[in-house]
Amino acid sequence: MTRVSSIFSQILQLIPRLEFESAVRQHHAERHARGFSSWGQFIAMLFCQLGHAKSLREICGGLAASEGKLRHLGLPTAPARSTLAYANEHRPWQLQRTVFEQLLAKCQTLAANQPGTRKKRKFRFKNPLMSLDATVIDLCAKMFDWAKFRRTKGAVKLHLLLDHDGYLPSFAVITEGKKHEVRVARQMRFAPGTILIFDRGYTDYQWFTSLTQQGVYFVTRLKENADYGVVEKREVLPGRDVLRDEVVFFYKLEQEGKEVVCGDFSQCLEDTALDSADRHAACEISATAIDVRLVPFESGGSIAPAIVCLP
Repeated sequence: MTRVSSIFSQILQLIPRLEFESAVRQHHAERHARGFSSWGQFIAMLFCQLGHAKSLREICGGLAASEGKLRHLGLPTAPARSTLAYANEHRPWQLQRTVFEQLLAKCQTLAANQPGTRKKRKFRFKNPLMSLDATVIDLCAKMFDWAKFRRTKGAVKLHLLLDHDGYLPSFAVITEGKKHEVRVARQMRFAPGTILIFDRGYTDYQWFTSLTQQGVYFVTRLKENADYGVVEKREVLPGRDVLRDEVVFFYKLEQEGKEVVCGDFSQCLEDTALDSADRHAACEISATAIDVRLVPFESGGSIAPAIVCLP
């Protein structure tokens, strides 16, 4: 007998029911539940995401239209709108975070064991490579009155840390649109040796010091009004896109008594076998930390300075 499984059912198979129920018990998510389980809530919200449903009516109506198939998914009947709304309001969000972490760990294992994944990449590092950025998501101020951003505009901000090994998100959080990126970044912790890339919106010398103390390599763009002094000018290898290699210090950190140490950026380039097309990326990623090195690099006829730091 041929067994047919819907795409929705195949997606649910990625989340083992036993692991999910263990997370439910861990967070006491069904302490006051009466008939509507956390698994049923999860199915409803997953249906909402995949079906692009925009209201409780669309979620519950869509599930009710497939009433005969719900039992195979572990949901006896489609929930009422009030039941789903109450569950979303009162059940702990930590349960969803645990489910996400469980699924992410499986995806990371699959990405690491994917045959030939690393060999196909011209540009690669031995250390973990992460990109950190944030983006504003516009919302209608009348429909989402809780998403305060501007007087006539609503928005939230998505902060995302992307792991380039498998291109999987390692950290994601949604905040109010006005919250600055650095405030979220300060709460993150990275494994020693991680290479972190971010834009100039994350410029915070105190945070740079914290990254250095964690042993994290990082690279960012230099602000035009950066107040720094040159300690040493170093020789630049010929045939590279790096135009200038200088050891610099920031006056603000010096006034606060911060001590900083830098390594050898030139050696980083020599250890990375790249062709000319990848040199621009090397200038951006061979980074990290405080008594900083200022390395202008050339790309497309324009010159942009980057802060390159080595713990």
